[in-house]
Amino acid sequence: MPRVAVVIPCFNDGLLAIEAVRSVQEDEDVELVVVDDGSTDAETKTALAELTRNGATVLHKANGGPASARMAGVDTTTAPYLFPLDADDLLLPGSLRLLADALDAAPQTAFAYGDYEIFGDYTGYYRSPEHFDRWALLYANHIPACSLIRREELVEAGGWMRQGYEDWDLWLALADRDRRATYVGAAVYRHRVHEGRRLGADRADHRRIYAELRRRHSELFAQRKELRRESKPTFWKRAAYPIVFGKKHFPVWFEEWLKRQMFTRGLRP
Repeated sequence: MPRVAVVIPCFNDGLLAIEAVRSVQEDEDVELVVVDDGSTDAETKTALAELTRNGATVLHKANGGPASARMAGVDTTTAPYLFPLDADDLLLPGSLRLLADALDAAPQTAFAYGDYEIFGDYTGYYRSPEHFDRWALLYANHIPACSLIRREELVEAGGWMRQGYEDWDLWLALADRDRRATYVGAAVYRHRVHEGRRLGADRADHRRIYAELRRRHSELFAQRKELRRESKPTFWKRAAYPIVFGKKHFPVWFEEWLKRQMFTRGLRP
């Protein structure tokens, strides 16, 4: 049985989904499913039909957003490790083996993650934090969406559940359960930055969604002081995070500028 299942949600991204499928290049078997989340454009339907003719597994469902599309893919696969790959992103060759080996070597951890390269509207490199920092997670989501997760941990945490910041919500759910992660210290995928993506709408509605996350994970947020002692953040993080990410004194454009500086300079959050 393959160690890894790759789930690729697709909504009107058919040509990009073909690129995403082709990017899965491993020297071991991988279970792969593309989930058509109610796509409406003819180009995508043609592209998905081509994937089916070429032997790819394509699941069709009514539109429900990326969280429900991912979970539909989870339900149709059996591999013990799950990797969500957005249709507009690309895997780097051998990255699934690297992540799966890391989980094999650390059975006490819930998921494994790495860095990612940025391409599209601008280029750069995102250097992920070396540790799954539960205190920092209360202010911002610094963990890549494309990470390798143990199936049982995902299911027990409730999976991807909500619309908007679904990845952040999952990491908070795992932090609620005091789960740990392992960092592989290398880029594992390429993240495409381009206009008109749903994440931009989420960020524009940040205050409301963040308030919902705080309500959903109120016990974890109530432990903020204890988690800061656990995290032992540097002085600048201790001073900056509550201002930049917490109290929202700065507009969204400033946060986007700050993140771009991190991406283009390869700075670690």
